[in-house]
Amino acid sequence: MADMKATIKSVSIDLFFKKGYFATSISDIAGGSGIQKASIYYHYASKEDLLFHILKSTMDDLTTTLKRCLAKGTGTEQRMRAAVRGHVRFHLERQKENFIANSELRGLTAEHYRSITQKRDEYELIFQDLIRQGAEQGVFADVDVKILSYAILTLCTAGATWYKPNGRLTVDEIADIYENFIISGLKQGNLNTPASY
Repeated sequence: MADMKATIKSVSIDLFFKKGYFATSISDIAGGSGIQKASIYYHYASKEDLLFHILKSTMDDLTTTLKRCLAKGTGTEQRMRAAVRGHVRFHLERQKENFIANSELRGLTAEHYRSITQKRDEYELIFQDLIRQGAEQGVFADVDVKILSYAILTLCTAGATWYKPNGRLTVDEIADIYENFIISGLKQGNLNTPASY
C-alpha cells in the first residue's frame, strides 16, 4: 500500500510538471498509476491533498538539505556558500517538484497554503540570519537583510524553470556560478576578500 501511495505521488509529480495541476484530472493520475479512479481516494483525500503532500515533502526535504549543508561550514562565508550550493543543487536535482512548488501554490486550500508559506518563511529566516551575521562580522556588506534574502532565494530557485538535465553545464558547474556570483554580491563584488573561517 505504501508503494502505491508513492507511485501515485510520483505519477502526479510528472503530470503536474507536464500538464499543470489544474489541467491534470484524477482520471489522468489513476490511469498513470494503473489503478481505478476511486482507489486514489484510499491514499489521498483529494487532488488538492495530493498537491499539498508534494509541496510539504519538498519543503521539508529542502529544509533538511539546508541544515545538513550548514553543518559542514565553519564560518559565515563558508556556511553561506554551502547554503547557496545546497539550494541550487536541490532545485536542479528535484526540478519537477520544485517547479510545481513555485507554480501551483494557488491550487491549495487557504489552510494548506498557510502551512506551506509558514515553512517557507522559516526557511527564509535561516538565510536572513546568515546574511545578518555576515554583515555584523564585516564579511558581507551592510544590506537590507530581508530584501536580499528574497533576491538570493528567487535567483537560486529559478533554475527549476530552465534547467535541462542534458544541457551544456552540470549541476555542480551551475552551482559554482551561482555560489560565486552571490558571494561576490554579498561582498560588494570583491571575490578577492579572504574567506572568513
